[in-house]
Amino acid sequence: MKLKPINQQVVSVVGASSGIGRITALEFARRGAKVVVSARGESKLKSLVEEIRSFGGEATYCVADVQVFDQVKAIADKTVEVYGRLDTWVHVPAIGIFATFDNTTPEEFKHVIDVDLMGQVYGAMAALPHLKREGRGALIHVSSVEGTRSLPYQSAYSAAKHGVEGFIEAMRLELQHEKWPISVTSVKPGVINSPFWNNGRTKLGVKPAGIPPYYEPKLVADAILHVAEHPTRDYLVGDVAKILDLVQRISPPLVDSLLLLVGFKLQHSSEPKSEDASNNFYEPVAEDDRVNGDYSNLVIPSVSDWLEKNPVLQWGAIAGTAALAFLVAQVIKEQG
Repeated sequence: MKLKPINQQVVSVVGASSGIGRITALEFARRGAKVVVSARGESKLKSLVEEIRSFGGEATYCVADVQVFDQVKAIADKTVEVYGRLDTWVHVPAIGIFATFDNTTPEEFKHVIDVDLMGQVYGAMAALPHLKREGRGALIHVSSVEGTRSLPYQSAYSAAKHGVEGFIEAMRLELQHEKWPISVTSVKPGVINSPFWNNGRTKLGVKPAGIPPYYEPKLVADAILHVAEHPTRDYLVGDVAKILDLVQRISPPLVDSLLLLVGFKLQHSSEPKSEDASNNFYEPVAEDDRVNGDYSNLVIPSVSDWLEKNPVLQWGAIAGTAALAFLVAQVIKEQG
């Protein structure tokens, strides 16, 4: 399977008004892709298109709510109408409610599923006919490490992300069975310093927080651009995401124990916030078009992501680790 270079691609970035989606659209445009950006908030999309055009990039926007299939389909149709084709579909939008399961209403839980799961389903349904017509392309779904490991206070979000993993796994196999050269990638970030924590609805009495450390949104954007050129099944973003995924596979009860120790307290910030405070649960927060959130002091780099994009160095690191382990084993043997 061979994907086009980014500077030859037409890319649709859904959920591009802020955070991961916004920096992803900017990076695609900086690399020469033609970009269609979409979200619920028109003013934020306009400012994004203006920013892209200011450095010579090509972009247009489409206002859409991903819980409505016809509006999602309109994004894909407009992409083809304006630029003649669709090469890569990137689906980012997600909302969150931070509350215990028994303090979440049926309507709230369903709304998260409608946006975070059904929105992704609608995105794939809208994009696939155009990708098949083009004869190749990439479906990139921004999921989460919560697609494999649920967290307290986020039952609806975790359920939606588990659902995302389920449907794309089946869809990917069907496309492979039918010999379609379409790459389907699940990008699973760890905790990202985006406005997600500012804009989520909370019943915790305080502004919610992620379980640190955090990673910058650009790290996720870099992963998305990488898989847009290099077919990849799954891409975990952040060292901690990879570690958590591994430990969850080995021993879920161990992860339970760790989350009982830190998973509740660390999701509470020290900033009071009421349930009725400004949030993007039902409507966009019009003024918030930032890429980064409020937790920059807790951001760290990710060594594994750097190695992932530099395979020569990655194999060098593996070889070096193996050589070191061999030397240590020899020393231990000699001393014994």
